[in-house]
Amino acid sequence: MKIALAGNPNCGKTTLYNAITGKTESVGNWSGVTVAKKEAQLKKKYSPKELDVKIVDLPGTYSISPFTSEEAITRDFILDENPDVIINIVDGANISRSLFFTTQLLELGVPVIIALNKMDIISKRGDIVNIDFLSKELNCKIIATSATSEDGLINLINETIQLGKEKKIQIEPNFPGKNSKDSDTARQKYVDTIIEKCQVKKRDATKINLSDKIDRIVAHKWLGLPIFFLVMWAVFSFSIEGLGGYVSEYFNETLFGEIVPNAANAFLEGLGVSSLLQALIVDGAIAGVGAVIGFLPLVMVLFFCLALLEDCGYMARVAVLMDRFFKKIGLSGKSIIPMIVGSGCAIPGVMATRTIEDINEKRMTTILTPFVPCGAKLPIIALFAAVFFPDNIWVGPSMYLIAITMIVIGGLLLKRIFVWESSSQFIMEIPEYKLPSLKYAFLQMLDKAKGFIYKATTIILVCNTFVWFAQAYSWGLKPVEDQSLSILASLGSLIAPILIPLGFIGWQLAAAAITGFIAKENVVATMAVLLAVASEDALHLPGGALTELFTPVTAFAYLVFNLFTPPCFAAIGAMNSELGSKKWLFKALAFQFSVGYILAMLVTQVGSLIVYGQPAVGFVPAIIITIVTVLYLVITINKRGSTSGKLGVEV
Repeated sequence: MKIALAGNPNCGKTTLYNAITGKTESVGNWSGVTVAKKEAQLKKKYSPKELDVKIVDLPGTYSISPFTSEEAITRDFILDENPDVIINIVDGANISRSLFFTTQLLELGVPVIIALNKMDIISKRGDIVNIDFLSKELNCKIIATSATSEDGLINLINETIQLGKEKKIQIEPNFPGKNSKDSDTARQKYVDTIIEKCQVKKRDATKINLSDKIDRIVAHKWLGLPIFFLVMWAVFSFSIEGLGGYVSEYFNETLFGEIVPNAANAFLEGLGVSSLLQALIVDGAIAGVGAVIGFLPLVMVLFFCLALLEDCGYMARVAVLMDRFFKKIGLSGKSIIPMIVGSGCAIPGVMATRTIEDINEKRMTTILTPFVPCGAKLPIIALFAAVFFPDNIWVGPSMYLIAITMIVIGGLLLKRIFVWESSSQFIMEIPEYKLPSLKYAFLQMLDKAKGFIYKATTIILVCNTFVWFAQAYSWGLKPVEDQSLSILASLGSLIAPILIPLGFIGWQLAAAAITGFIAKENVVATMAVLLAVASEDALHLPGGALTELFTPVTAFAYLVFNLFTPPCFAAIGAMNSELGSKKWLFKALAFQFSVGYILAMLVTQVGSLIVYGQPAVGFVPAIIITIVTVLYLVITINKRGSTSGKLGVEV
């Protein structure tokens, strides 16, 4: 049996999906969290033994007539895939809005059952809903549920399966004006009439409640942004310098610094394994993977805190708050949603851009979203902060401040270079604040940790094995004592000259940057493999092996370079899918690389003059590149502007 979950955005649909399937899909207080259908088997707890039940979570939509691509997915699935039953999740906090879509579903000839969700909020408000009357008016079974606490879900699934077996199709609603040109208006009037008869609201909407009072401060047009920065500062400080950093220090120094390597060496020696294979396993696989896994506690704490912020309703305010700033660069508040999602992983962040209708705004958001430091970049931030800035908690949060700055500057440049204008409007329902679910945050943390470990034990493990082999052997497949004669050194040396204007000297830095394009965590893993062989000093300790390759200024520049150049291959694949053409993909990658390259160059050259009183290596080439870049931008922008002006006159 195939059961589809359909409803408006922010109705609790994905929360219900997670509860009845055991999945940990992301949920949020905005549309765009679910941008593609998801399928899973019904939990054994809810499923009859003799029946195979598949649950399909469809993207949220306000109407069966699609306006965005994810709404089209919902419509096409319902019309073409023939689900046995549709569970229509109705938002109990906003029944009137939800029932418009409900009446459309009842006309499709597919059995429908309604889950009146968020009953906990209805009870909290003191509202009264006559479910029996509403069920009779719609001629449809209605089950009261609360997806967060799983109340009513067993009854909902039992009734749904029974309806699916009976294949009973409801009589579609018939209301005045249904077949007229203004059928949508007539439909909404019909819904409003039903609501007036079945719902009694105790709360006076004109009175200021607690959420309104809080919003006057945290969503204030001037205070909101500084408060957002302070909140994020606290989150990342707690994650990097607080609990997360403390546990990560144990992982790096003790667990993967002593216990695991010593145990592995003893075990392999006991088996009589050759020294070459032992070095590959311990210095290659364990050292590289351990350097990444060592920062796992830090990542877990970060995602736990972010999940709490999302669940309580604060991030929805951030989206609205950023709308007024983003409009100035040709974007809207819709663009902040992919960027917030992208703080966990750039791939779903890029995919979330499909909720944006305006093609120019969508392209710009797709290009700019990977600038937000994701979970994969966090180990790089933590490593360089620990080694070069151990007493400065500003390094981690500063990356996010720089990201926002570069998104604004990048948006202005893209708008000028391509003469883009945005036409989309940002309309969003703001949910009431609520106590965040610790269970949800914990499950989200575990899910992100699972993905982190999976990547470390697959992609990064394979890459580290290659890195170790490439630094230990020459092209003639002969062992080398000097790393500079290795395969990896020759590959890195091809790229190294390009990095000289950035103050990065050495093939090792080029090699780490190259592997970072496969997965950003590889920057840390590659450094661990290379320096574990070349130095006895621990990678993550202040004054350790990394200080042989960087000064504090060039270390900060290298951090910036890896964070703002193009993302990993998987995210690039998502960009290709959303941009829709190789032409725009190459433009996007060129723009991202240029931003990361020039930003790192400015940090090195300007920083060296300020901190050390003298230019860094590559100062002259940096000046030439800066002049060429400025001339290119001036000429291109003027040319685009004049072309746009002529077109405007002709029109």
